[in-house]
Amino acid sequence: MTKVKITETILRDAHQSLIATRMETKDMLPILEKLDQVGYYALEMWGGATFDTCLRFLNEDPWERLRIIRKKVKNTNLQMLLRGQNVLGYKHYADDVVIEFVKRAVYNGIDIIRIFDALNDVRNIKVAMDATKKEGAHAQGAISYTISPVHTTNSYVNLAKDMEDMGADSICIKDMSGLLTPYYAYELICALKKAVKIPLEIHSHTTSGLASMMYLKAIEAGVDIIDTAISPFSMGTSQPPTESLVATLQGTEYDTSLKIEKLNEIAEHFRPLREECLKNGLMNPKVLGVNINTLIYQVPGGMLSNLVSQLKIQNALDKFEEVLKEVPRVREDLGYPPLVTPTSQIVGTQAVLNVITGQRYKMIPKEVKAYVRGMYGRSTVPIKKEIIQKIIGDEEVITCRPADLIKPELEEIKNKMKEYLEQEEDILSYAMFPQVAMEYFKYRQAKKYKIDSACVDIEQKTYPV
Repeated sequence: MTKVKITETILRDAHQSLIATRMETKDMLPILEKLDQVGYYALEMWGGATFDTCLRFLNEDPWERLRIIRKKVKNTNLQMLLRGQNVLGYKHYADDVVIEFVKRAVYNGIDIIRIFDALNDVRNIKVAMDATKKEGAHAQGAISYTISPVHTTNSYVNLAKDMEDMGADSICIKDMSGLLTPYYAYELICALKKAVKIPLEIHSHTTSGLASMMYLKAIEAGVDIIDTAISPFSMGTSQPPTESLVATLQGTEYDTSLKIEKLNEIAEHFRPLREECLKNGLMNPKVLGVNINTLIYQVPGGMLSNLVSQLKIQNALDKFEEVLKEVPRVREDLGYPPLVTPTSQIVGTQAVLNVITGQRYKMIPKEVKAYVRGMYGRSTVPIKKEIIQKIIGDEEVITCRPADLIKPELEEIKNKMKEYLEQEEDILSYAMFPQVAMEYFKYRQAKKYKIDSACVDIEQKTYPV
C-alpha cells in the first residue's frame, strides 16, 4: 500500500491566499483539538505571512499563537514556512538571527520547517537547514517551481540532489503559481523519485484550475504527501479541497485513511467564517475563480493583485495588460528568477515602472539594483552584461553568499529594543519587522498597564483602606 499523507493548510496558507492572512487565533482555537484527531501528517500553521500579519494587523504575538496551538495539538506535526536567509522578512539576515529564529521556533513547538529560497540558491537555505537539524526538527527543502527556457527536469533533479546532500529530510515541490501541469508533474515526480531517496511533498494553488488534476498524476508517480485546504477555504488562489482529494483516493491503493465525517465537522466550523469574510469584503470573489493569466504570463495570484494595486495608485489600470506582457520580459532580463516573495515584487514593480514611464529601466527601484548586484543570491542564469550596465553601471556584482557580508546582528538588535523586552522571542520579532514590532510592543505595554490599573482599582474598591 502506498498511502498518501496530507498536510492541511487551513491555519496558514489557505487563509493567507484567500483573506490576506487575517484569520485570528480565536477563530482557530475551538477547532484545534478536532484538527488534531483527524490523522493529518501535518498542520501548516505558522511562517509565511502569518508573522507579519499577527503583529501588523491583528495585534497578536505570533509566538503566543504558536504556543497556544502547540498546547492544543498534541498528536500532529506542526509545520512552518521559512524563507531561508530571509527568515520571515524581505531581506537577508545575519546567520546568528537565522540560527536563533530556528532555535526558538522549534523550542516553541514547530516540528517541520519548510525552507525555500526565491532564487533556488541552495547557499541561502543551508544555515537554516543546518540549524533545523541541530534542533532535532524535520528540515524540508523546498524547490520554487517555475517555467522558463532554463528550468528543466534535469535542473530540478539537481536541486533535489543538492538538498538531499545538505541533509534535507524531505523535499517539497512548491508550485506557488499553479503552473505545474498534470502530465509534466508525473514526469517530474518520476524523475525525482529515481534521483533521491527521501520523501517528496507537493504544494500548489488552484489559481489556474490545474492543481487537483496535477495532484492525482503526482500521486500516481509516487509523491508521498500533498498539501490541501479544508473546503471553505480551498480553491481559487488557495489549495485543492481536502475532502475532495480524500474522497477521490478512498478505496484505492493511495487511500489516506482520513474520515470524511471528521473533515466535515472541521468544514462546518470554518463555513460561517468564510461567509463573514465574503460579506465584509475580506474575501474577494475574484480570488475564488480560475485566472488563466497565470498560465499565460506565469504570474502568481498574489502578484496579480499586487500589480492591480500598484496601477490603481498610479491611476493607470488601463495599462494592466501591457504590464502583464512586460513581466516576462523583465524576468528574462533578470535571469529568469522564480516569481515568489521577494522576487515577484522586484520583477512586478520594475515591469510597472517600465510601462508607466514609457521607457524601460528609466526608473529603477533600489531592490532591483540590489538584486542585480547579487544581494539576493545567484540568478538562475547569468544576467546579460548590457542589462547589468543599464541597471547598476560599473558597480561591483558580488559572487559570494550574500549573508557572508552581514555581521552578527542579534546583540545590536537586542540593545535597540531592550526596554520593551518581555521574552527572548521579542528580539526576533523586532529583527524581522522593527517598526511593526515596536508598535505591537507599545500596544501590549499599554494593554498590560490598563489591566494592571483595573486590578488595582478593583482591589481598592474591594478592600478599602
